[in-house]
Amino acid sequence: MAAQLTFDELGTPLRDTTFVVVDLETTGGRAGQDGITEIGAVKVRGGEVLGEFGTLVDPGRAIPPQIVSLTGITEAMVADAPTIDTVLPAFLEFATDAVLVAHNAQFDTGFLRTAAAEHGYPWPRPPVVCTLRLARRVLSRVDAPSCKLSALAALFGTDVPAHRALDDARATVGVLHGLLERVGPLGVQSLEELLGFLPNVTTEQRRKRGMAAHLPERPGVYLFRGPRDEVLYVGTASNLRRRVRQYFTGSEGRGKMREMVALAERVDYVECAHALEAGVRELRLLSAHRPSYNRRAKNARGQWWLALTEEPFPRLSVVRTEREGALGPFRSRAAAQRVAETLTAATGLRSCTQRIPARSPQGSPCAQFDLGRCGAPCAGKQSVSDYAPAARSVTGLVAGHGAEPLRAAEAEIDALARAEHFELAAQRRDDLAAVVRSVGTAHRMASLASIAELVAAAPDGSGGWEIAVVRHGRLAAAGTARRGVAPMPVVEQLLAAAETVIPASGPLRGAPPEEVRVLLRWLTRPEVRLVRSSQGWAEPAWAAGPWYRWLDAVAEAATAERG
Repeated sequence: MAAQLTFDELGTPLRDTTFVVVDLETTGGRAGQDGITEIGAVKVRGGEVLGEFGTLVDPGRAIPPQIVSLTGITEAMVADAPTIDTVLPAFLEFATDAVLVAHNAQFDTGFLRTAAAEHGYPWPRPPVVCTLRLARRVLSRVDAPSCKLSALAALFGTDVPAHRALDDARATVGVLHGLLERVGPLGVQSLEELLGFLPNVTTEQRRKRGMAAHLPERPGVYLFRGPRDEVLYVGTASNLRRRVRQYFTGSEGRGKMREMVALAERVDYVECAHALEAGVRELRLLSAHRPSYNRRAKNARGQWWLALTEEPFPRLSVVRTEREGALGPFRSRAAAQRVAETLTAATGLRSCTQRIPARSPQGSPCAQFDLGRCGAPCAGKQSVSDYAPAARSVTGLVAGHGAEPLRAAEAEIDALARAEHFELAAQRRDDLAAVVRSVGTAHRMASLASIAELVAAAPDGSGGWEIAVVRHGRLAAAGTARRGVAPMPVVEQLLAAAETVIPASGPLRGAPPEEVRVLLRWLTRPEVRLVRSSQGWAEPAWAAGPWYRWLDAVAEAATAERG
């Protein structure tokens, strides 16, 4: 028999739980290949509708005739609609801190998760309730011969679905309320009990749910530990107790996570001031422990950099170690190699790996010389002084002093387009876009890492402030000034207790690249305010900066080509 929960463990009563019931219309059934054409959602709590969200979405591709016939959504209707990269952040904000509900939730959440991954938005991993699964669990075949949304809507006397997103979301709200009335007499009174009531909860998950009882309802990092005290998994949460409880309920459907829970002996935690601190501490713990059940820990094999070799005729080399004058960081060797090849072609640097002496080289010209892409210094056809401007142009780009390689690459693209080699021109355009993005990111990260001390604050949503002290690209201190508390004394206390950071050499001053990325994303959010900085924070004006509008045009062109 399962142990009875204490009042503290009962969790969130269903009447106090905020649900966001969502429905999507799409161009097909394959997330990643098909697109979303409409999103509809209804926010409810305690039987009361709190708000609605509904919009058509430009899927960026054709809508098949059978889908038009089913939904009534035509290509003309979505022609002026926003794209998913614009709609998704608004929907995620609408659904913040709510339980997602959908009929056949695997379909809807699959499309939403895929869209988030494709456009760089972190998936918040909310609790999910599937009304289809819940209906199959609660209703008998006599009550409901079919568990289709239309059949359940008729059973509970709710709005009739019409294959339009908001209409179907409203119908699902009625079905959800009807099903919750059915599970109440079965002892399901809280969100945790509802999630645990659904199928696929192992006995081990149910038995260990008390492991979350000691966790605070505060932001932080949690660590699942195994029988030898090893760290199995590290994660972050805005509410530690609520998030960890989900591992012991039906909302956790990942097989690997159920396997991890079966091995876990206890859960440790580090309470944090706010989500930014939790994110940084998670990165540090992943680096320190390399937990076997964290995919990010397995894939984190360091960063890659591009650097000119130190020889009379330097070339671009992909290296693992940060050094002065290097371009990066890159998350993969392939990404670094792609940028190296584009810059090599644009500047006339050599691509061969042989060592070429400054005097009397004895090599033979290769195909790159015949193609006009290299001056053949290996064969003595180019002197050190003749070769030097190519290397200087790359050094200038990395340092932010000029953009000659970018202009040379753009000229080649224009020439290919004029010659009607459109596919090759598009490929070169995308390669150049990768260079611009890499250089821009490198400059922004290096600029932040160069600042000895920076203090910033963001509203906490309750009238207070979340404060961060950053030193040379590292989070040195974090704290909060709650509503009614003067923030500047808190800032002074944080500065007095902040970690001392001694910078190293290299563009990032030795700061972990992923930590710099996390800090940069937070600092550049619109609501974040700079409190003070030991020096000006700026990026070079004459390298990637002037090309950002060009990048926007490239993105629009690429979208049109995919359509």
